[in-house]
Amino acid sequence: MKFGVVVFPGSNCDDDTVGVLQAMDQDVIKLWHKDTDLQGCDFIILPGGFSYGDYLRSGAIARFSPIMEKVIEHANNGGYLLGICNGFQVLVEAGLLPGVLLRNDFQKFVSKNIYLKTISNNALLTNGLDLNKAYKIPVAHADGRYFADAKTVQELINNDQILFKYCDKNGDISDETNLNGSIENIAGICNANRNVFGMMPHPERAADPMLGNIDGLEILQQIVGEILV
Repeated sequence: MKFGVVVFPGSNCDDDTVGVLQAMDQDVIKLWHKDTDLQGCDFIILPGGFSYGDYLRSGAIARFSPIMEKVIEHANNGGYLLGICNGFQVLVEAGLLPGVLLRNDFQKFVSKNIYLKTISNNALLTNGLDLNKAYKIPVAHADGRYFADAKTVQELINNDQILFKYCDKNGDISDETNLNGSIENIAGICNANRNVFGMMPHPERAADPMLGNIDGLEILQQIVGEILV
């Protein structure tokens, strides 16, 4: 299994992501945004950061980087693709995931640990996660408020495409635990074919015992465990 982490101007979580994958004994390379070859990578990750300075809408310029033509082709052919934070924003801008990511409802950047509840095990990224556990994962975003029209949200629910929701430390989901105003507390989704995943929280930032938190590692390990079976 070979992982490719795409690097845009302004990416700042690429090294974190590469480091975690290497610690998991995975073959991983960086793919520059001007590349036009995925170099045989099986699983592509769009990391967090501020691609192109988040000018226009977050992810709107990165969506047109040369590498994205191949990334979109990879996803449309059934290849696995994960967007984290800014990477999630790029995926919705590219039309690979439904909905949009808007400015947080309190209009400010938020950077702190939050809790996630797994909503579905019916996806590679969440296959072995505990549906009753509240995973402690950092967030760092200003445009993280997930929104979609009522029809799209209902389709996400009907197709079991909602992967994560914001919750409290006990796993309870409520308006009070919705840190950015996302519709239905949505923190992560997948596409209908279940090969493209997007999430706003940063599992790669909670994947080292030295940080006192490996909840994010448990999420990322799902990718490796499932594919290698």
